[in-house]
Order: sequence, then C-alpha cells, then structure tokens
Amino acid sequence: MAEIRFEKVEKRFGDVVVVRELDLTAHDGEFFTFVGPSGCGKSTILNMIAGLEPVSKGRIFFDNAVVNDLTPKERDVAMVFQSYALYPHMTVHKNIAFPLKMKKIPDATIDNEVRRIAELLGLEDLLKRTPKELSGGQRQRVALGRAIIRRPRVFLMDEPLSNLDARLRVEMRAELKRLHHELKITTIYVTHDQSEALSLSERIAVLDKGEVQQCGTPREVYSKPANIFVGGFIGSPPMNFVHATIRGLDPLRIDCQSFIISPQHEITPEHNSVTVGIRPEDIVVTDKKSENCVEIAVSLVEPAGSFNWIDFVWGNIKMKGTGKLDIDISAGDRAFITFPPDKVTLFDTASGMRL
Repeated sequence: MAEIRFEKVEKRFGDVVVVRELDLTAHDGEFFTFVGPSGCGKSTILNMIAGLEPVSKGRIFFDNAVVNDLTPKERDVAMVFQSYALYPHMTVHKNIAFPLKMKKIPDATIDNEVRRIAELLGLEDLLKRTPKELSGGQRQRVALGRAIIRRPRVFLMDEPLSNLDARLRVEMRAELKRLHHELKITTIYVTHDQSEALSLSERIAVLDKGEVQQCGTPREVYSKPANIFVGGFIGSPPMNFVHATIRGLDPLRIDCQSFIISPQHEITPEHNSVTVGIRPEDIVVTDKKSENCVEIAVSLVEPAGSFNWIDFVWGNIKMKGTGKLDIDISAGDRAFITFPPDKVTLFDTASGMRL
C-alpha cells in the first residue's frame, strides 16, 4: 500500500495543457476518485500515476519516494480498464494466474492463490471457462482477480464499470466497496459517473478542464459544492440554478424571480447579484396552493418508482423538482412549488464560487 502525492503536477500535449497544477494527496489505503466530464484529464492523471505517461512538470510521490522516473513495473501498480483486456484463449484460472506465472511462482502456490481469489470474487465454479463463456460482470470480476492476485501497492481503475448494464453496475459497485474494505489497498478510481463516485469513494476530486474544482468527502462535495460547476455536475439530477438579487443582509433577504427567501446564511457578497442553487429533491411540487409557495408551469412528469420527477418552468427558467405519486399533475398544468430556504446554496454570480 502507498500514499500517493501530487506536487504541482502538470501534463502538456504540445501547447495544450491537459492537467494543470495538480496538488493533492490520496492517503494510504484510501479509495480516492477523480470524477469529471469527458476530456477533463482524469484518465491522463491515472496514466501518469501508472508511468504510462511522463509528467511534464512537477513530481509524483509514492509514500515519500519520487516515482517520476520509475517504470510501470517498478511502481508496482495494477490497472483495471474499461475493456476487460482478458486473454481470450485462456481459461479464467489461467487469466487470473498470469501475473504470478510471469514472476515464475511455483504452480502449487499459484493454484492456491487463484482459488483464494476466485472464492473472494465468487468465481469458484467458473475457473475452467474462457472469457467468451462469461457475462460482462463475470469478466470484470476476472479482470479484478488478475489485478488483486499481484498484491500491488496501488490499484488504478479506469471506468471499469462503464461497459456493464445498469443493474450489474450497481452490483459491481457493492463488490468493489466490499473488496476495498477487505484488502485495504490504495485505490485510485476514474469515472465520469458522479453517482458511482459518490457511492464508492472515501474522497472525491472533481475535475474540469484539467483543474481540481473541489476535493472532499462525498458528503462535502454534494452538500457544500465549491462552485457552480461542482453543484451542477455532482448530483443526479443536477442542481437547479436561479439568478437572484440581494435585497438585504441583516436579515438576509434574496429576491428570487420576485419571490423573497430568507436563508439563515451569513454572507459577505462583493455584488448584490447571486445565483441560488436548489437540489431537485428539495423542491416539492404540488397541485395545492399554500403559504410561501410559488406558482409554476409543469412541462414534464417522469415516474421514478416511489415518486415523480417533475420538470417545470419558473418565470423563464427550466427546473426540476419532486412530486408524490398521488398528485393529479400533468404536462401543461399550473402547479405550486415549495422548498426550505435553508436548503439553498448561494453562489457569487460573477465568479461562480459558493458564498
């Protein structure tokens, strides 16, 4: 196991800066995730950790040793890819055993290790099969087994679940979390799926255009987004945003589309223009008018099992909220929304930063 530390790491391809001034630490034994949209630099970071891409500037440490000039083999990392990268002509047993074969470990030791890993991953009855005889989830478990058997210092996982269907993804998330709890190996995970990042990680770094926008626990990143980008990227569905004006600071009064809210926040804004962020799950849409409600126009009702997601227009802003299954609301109807003022997040409109 190893602590991984980035010290002002930068990666350029020609004149294009893909990763800029990366300064953070993934702790020994931690499950750390880089999350962000396509092209934000997260896979490049993984490749620099592995030694597959050289660092343009800065240093990467494993514990307190600089690894910039070490080969991938010398770094002792194991990668699990989006594509399973299994040998099609080999059985499950031989695929898992392959890293130990390369180290010329005795066959009896290899067989014992393979069976131990197979039991850990629920593959005991599949050891004689080839990859083409396996489901997607089974293939991914074989790929994990091949990485685990090496007992590396670091696991690197590049969107390993993206080729699985929705149900299998949820199952494999639980599997990965259980394995990490048992093995305690430092794991660096890369995904564009923020719900995957929230459910798996001990800490998350949210990337945009090669820069870390926020680094923290899933709870911190979700409930206290550092800026508008993080608020809009983390959460499914994403946060709603409403441009608003500050009408008073003591007490705080904010004019949201001619509706005054008074959240219990202490802020020192540079301007009187703010952006109000409201999570869809904090907005209740109903067909009954009540005190402190806002009238809106419903544009779409999406059943989500135990409740409905409801798209609506407030003024000229498209937003999303929730509604109970038994309310009689359809697209085109007028309805009403309420939300707790203290559930809103306030951002400076000019900089995008949370106040």
